[in-house]
Amino acid sequence: MWDWLTNPDNWTNTLGTPGIPQRLAEHLRYTVVAVVIAALIAVPLGAFIGHTGRGGTFVVGLVNAFRALPELGLLILLTLSMGVLLAFDAMTITLVLIAVPPLLAGTYAGIRNVDPSAVDAARGMGMRGRQILVKVELPNALPLILGALRTATLQVIATASIAAFVSLGGLGRFVIDGLALREFDRMAGGAVLIAALAIVAELVLAGLQWLVVSPGLRAPRTRKRKATT
Repeated sequence: MWDWLTNPDNWTNTLGTPGIPQRLAEHLRYTVVAVVIAALIAVPLGAFIGHTGRGGTFVVGLVNAFRALPELGLLILLTLSMGVLLAFDAMTITLVLIAVPPLLAGTYAGIRNVDPSAVDAARGMGMRGRQILVKVELPNALPLILGALRTATLQVIATASIAAFVSLGGLGRFVIDGLALREFDRMAGGAVLIAALAIVAELVLAGLQWLVVSPGLRAPRTRKRKATT
């Protein structure tokens, strides 16, 4: 595996075969497109439901239903229905359906868990419903929303590997092609690259969360108290 990862030929396009950088770019493309679309759908919907308090049962049911979807079966079904030429669109729909549940649940839970006294204080200052949502509830819910974004991103990175089953690219090609050719070093190398990408994405998003979340909303660190005599 180490020899495969350090082989210069695998980092360049050889005889028309994409190398690691191109496969990595394809994987990132699938991930970013799916997560952005899912965020545009789930965050406003979760914020609205959490703010109004209506539709909580719908959120729970929808999240549980989407989490039960078999990703590979759904991808193959969509590809067969839409055609091979639209395989990228089928892949995007599959990944969006994977990313929506954690983002929707995280946004809804974040809004609902905002301290009621803060909402009452904002209402007492004359803020309207939309102002309360934008200026009070969303900032206070940001840790849970960003935590949900991290979870959704990691799930999409892992699931995007199945793109190789419908002749698309991504790091999953090394795993699938390695299995087909019995080249287990390629399989292991592809798995390591996917895991490394997930770790890097987690660290980047964790750093982003630390930067944008107010220090007062971060999880308090536990400190050991010294016993006094």
